[in-house]
Amino acid sequence: MTATGGVFPAGAATRLLPASIPFRYFGAAVVFHVAAWAAVLAGAADAPGFVGGLGWSVAALHLVALGVLAMTAIGAGLQLLPVASRQPVRAVRIAAAIWWIYTPAVAAVACGMGIGSPKVLAAGAVATVAALAAFAVLFARNLVGARGMPVVIAHGWGALVSLLVVLATAAALVGTYVGVPALDRATALAMHVAFAAYGFMGLLAFGLSYILVPMFALADTPGRRPAMASLGLAVTALVLAGLAAFGVATSVLRIAAVAAGAGAVAIHLWLMQATLAAGMRKDLGLSFVLVRIGWVLLATSLVAGLAVALDVPVDGAATLFGVLLVPGWLLTFLLGILQRIVPFLASLHAGAGAAPGKRRPPTPSALTAGRPLTVHFTCHLAALTLLVAAVLAQSPGLAAAAGVAGAAGAVAFAAAFAIAVRRMAGA
Repeated sequence: MTATGGVFPAGAATRLLPASIPFRYFGAAVVFHVAAWAAVLAGAADAPGFVGGLGWSVAALHLVALGVLAMTAIGAGLQLLPVASRQPVRAVRIAAAIWWIYTPAVAAVACGMGIGSPKVLAAGAVATVAALAAFAVLFARNLVGARGMPVVIAHGWGALVSLLVVLATAAALVGTYVGVPALDRATALAMHVAFAAYGFMGLLAFGLSYILVPMFALADTPGRRPAMASLGLAVTALVLAGLAAFGVATSVLRIAAVAAGAGAVAIHLWLMQATLAAGMRKDLGLSFVLVRIGWVLLATSLVAGLAVALDVPVDGAATLFGVLLVPGWLLTFLLGILQRIVPFLASLHAGAGAAPGKRRPPTPSALTAGRPLTVHFTCHLAALTLLVAAVLAQSPGLAAAAGVAGAAGAVAFAAAFAIAVRRMAGA
């Protein structure tokens, strides 16, 4: 990003990965998206009251978290961070190899959880941790010596530290299932949820938003000081949540963590709204309707998190918090951004691969399939509504309906992705 104009940074095309690398991560995320909603359907009987343990409900959660969110984060991080840090792409072969380890590993984790097999789960978890650790090394190498976008880079460091906590707590949680407990399960789980959702994915989403939202809206980048203030509050919230997980003034620190997190979210959303309002491109389509809904669900998840922290006697409060947090905020926001990133990168790659003298590469809008994305928009919101209703009413039938609607929307999203890739290849 430049400071003015919201265009992709000069020289960014020279820092493109081969198209096969980011698109294989995005493609796997699209497939796991379908599988996640299918797992919701398979686990509909337990989904409304799910609070932990093995089964298809926890498999669905991790298909979203690992298969969609983290998979997309790896693909986007490997491609966008070199642009933000103004450094060349490094270790292209390792970036490609991580996919070959990570993709079957996520499938093994989900299957192990779904069928209730600790051995399959442990094998998949070991490979998943190894692949994410390799990604963390590549991520750190690009953060070191970064020369541009200090706000994005600072968020990257926060996301990286959070990822390390996530890997450690994931290993501890899997250890409890195979008889090798390394940390109290309640402590590990509280740390894992906070640092995975609000730490790794949350800080990465916030940081990359300072690149992507101004770029798509054709606006100036937000101010550095308020963005760093938001980051400071977010990190404070994570530290407080971590201390609370270890039993240090648990109730007080959890409330303080939610308050600090609310401050971070308020500043970030104020910056995002100001960017969109000032942007030259006003109509950003259904993709940014999803982004805005995701932002609303982010704020709502904090309210639900406060209810859990205060032990409010509401049936399904913890489950509702998880729904608002993962398929609510994170998945909805990511799907809105992803349907913008895919045609944009496809257009860049089509231009980079075009022979001299040939026609101009297709624009992102020419690579976007509107009809299937409209179907996905409708089905995704229906699925979320049904899932929330299922938790509130403790209804397996509504949970099953959510799985059907979500799967239909995921198939439509996959169709839009396939069309974009086919049009890119044709160009």
